[in-house]
Amino acid sequence: MAHNRRMPSDERVNAMNRGCQCITLDPDKLATQLDDFVVGAYERIREAMPNAFSPGPVFVGQEQVASIRSAIDALLLVGANEGYRAEVLAAAPPLARVQSGALGVFFGYDFHLAKGGPKLIEINTNAGGAMLNLALGKAQAACCTAVEPLMKSAHDDDALEEAIVTMFRSEAHAGGRPELRRIAIVDEAPHTQFLYPELLLFKALFERNGIETRILAPEELVCEDGRLHHAGDTIDLVYNRLTDFYLQAEGSVALREAWQTGCAVITPHPHAYALFANKRNLAILSDSSRLRAFGIPEETISLLGRVVPPTRLVRREDAATLWAERKDLFFKPATGYGSRAAYAGRKLTRTVFESILAGDYVAQQLVPPSDRMVVVDGKQELLKVDVRAYAYGGNAFMFSARVYSGQVTNMRTPGGGFAPLYVLPGLAEGKALAETCSEGSC
Repeated sequence: MAHNRRMPSDERVNAMNRGCQCITLDPDKLATQLDDFVVGAYERIREAMPNAFSPGPVFVGQEQVASIRSAIDALLLVGANEGYRAEVLAAAPPLARVQSGALGVFFGYDFHLAKGGPKLIEINTNAGGAMLNLALGKAQAACCTAVEPLMKSAHDDDALEEAIVTMFRSEAHAGGRPELRRIAIVDEAPHTQFLYPELLLFKALFERNGIETRILAPEELVCEDGRLHHAGDTIDLVYNRLTDFYLQAEGSVALREAWQTGCAVITPHPHAYALFANKRNLAILSDSSRLRAFGIPEETISLLGRVVPPTRLVRREDAATLWAERKDLFFKPATGYGSRAAYAGRKLTRTVFESILAGDYVAQQLVPPSDRMVVVDGKQELLKVDVRAYAYGGNAFMFSARVYSGQVTNMRTPGGGFAPLYVLPGLAEGKALAETCSEGSC
């Protein structure tokens, strides 16, 4: 690799991600970290997700992290604007208009590290993986002295545990519960879920901190006498992992009532989803004229113009234009989650395109992800990368990367999975580090 002091930040980061083949993950340390929470957790995760953890870190620049933080600030500013709120809530089910003091735990802001700066791909209000990433961060071993400072500065793992527990206590207080005694982690058929092992890790973390925790399906709950109950015991807070974002499913009847009446704190909740995570909102956030009509400051509009790729609602009357431009578009269900029913336009068949026109979709300008070179079975593989910022109340308290192949993120790619995110230092120091790694000194 060629390096010089004038190398732009994103080029320097790309050079590190392609040239450094550090293997920093220590599987024995990872097993120890996970099993310290739940005996047998490591094997449970390996069985459910054999490619959950990438063998090395992903590198990012200081400027890119600063841009992500600024983008989150801008998004929250728009989310607080009365004109924007009125428009998005008018299009949401009535249940989403109910408000709560709870902010919503584990917002996930997903970005691609594009040339010229990070691009927001989507916002999630029930982002998974935080506990897996916490354990992963503690299971890294420096491959060389050059990488060791990056590892130490990535995050304070003990402080993260405390921050997660404090976040849930804050939600309980905001929802009128001065004491958080009992949490229900709720998901549909939770024992069958892909991330069920993570639910066990959360349960262990909460109970370490004196909070009784139960992992339940929504239909196991009952709302009566002004309280949410399970087996006769009061539930103070529901950590909501459902993808039934508006609590419309038949099994969610107790949660619907709890949300409407305030008989328990629900987090994350329908109101937060409607304001931020419905992908239809990306069409507003990427439209400067609509933001200007809401009275959003020009500085914020300019920032979002750089960060949010142009997005439009899919309408049948625009079918000819969308088909002609499909190779530059990525199609996503407006209220979908993860990678379900999402399609890169260049791979569309007419049959799939027809199903998109008949559904509720948005078309986002295609932003190719950055990449990371990994070694799989002794061979170099160039895989794709996205970056997730976990945030609470606008504070991005944890960053991670996901490494994958194919058109969407997954946990099935050999060499892929979650990866720690290491922030490169200043330009001169980053140049020296890149040269060390490219020369094989790691």
